[in-house]
Amino acid sequence: MSLIKKIVIGVVIYLAFMVAYIPANWVVGIAPLPNNIKVSGVSGTLWQGHAELVSIDRRIIEQVSWDMNPWALFIGQVNLDVNIGNRATAVSGQGDITWSLSGISAENLRFEAPNSFLLGNSRLPFRTKVNGDVSLIVERLEQGEPWCEQLSGKLFLNRIDVKNQFGEYPLGNIALGLKCIDGMVQLNTDDTMNQMGIEGIASLGESNRFSVSAKIKPTPEQPEDLTQALSFLGKQDSQGYYPINYNGVIPGM
Repeated sequence: MSLIKKIVIGVVIYLAFMVAYIPANWVVGIAPLPNNIKVSGVSGTLWQGHAELVSIDRRIIEQVSWDMNPWALFIGQVNLDVNIGNRATAVSGQGDITWSLSGISAENLRFEAPNSFLLGNSRLPFRTKVNGDVSLIVERLEQGEPWCEQLSGKLFLNRIDVKNQFGEYPLGNIALGLKCIDGMVQLNTDDTMNQMGIEGIASLGESNRFSVSAKIKPTPEQPEDLTQALSFLGKQDSQGYYPINYNGVIPGM
């Protein structure tokens, strides 16, 4: 073997070694992260790494680890198997996430967090406070315009308790289906998925426009403050439902 070939092979092996063991903390240090994102306690490599803390708009995520699939790079994709938190942390999740020039896609995504994490410092109208937690399960997601190309999954609102200047409303558990309709994220529920007598759909569309077309009827499980307030929604229909309609931005967000 000629000297030139040996040098070329040596350089290739050296570069492969450098790429394989490139430190994750070095990559994070030179990455142009937005000002609202902070990452600390980074260890491991670019391909298999761990971060003790990730802060996004002062929302704290603990124990973030990832495995990157190097073969996906050859087809122009960044594919990550991500794990967040554990049983002892407030926020946890996992999933297979892929980024490409066409956008973000995800499979088998699970995310759990308290409402306080999701709402952050948002000020809701009527001095509203919301307690409880949220569980998100996404079987399949493909980014599109304005939001999605494909979406299938479920959203669970667990032990929801709402307090404002009008009263207290322990709503319990509410399940919603998730799907993509004409690029919009759509959530749907009916009285088999909650005990509050709620049935209808909500959609998130272009320019963060949020619309609700739903109805609610009195049930024995409803808190008294809620049942007494239903008449303010309008007139009951022939099935005993009151209308819930909204079209605008999400209040307080």
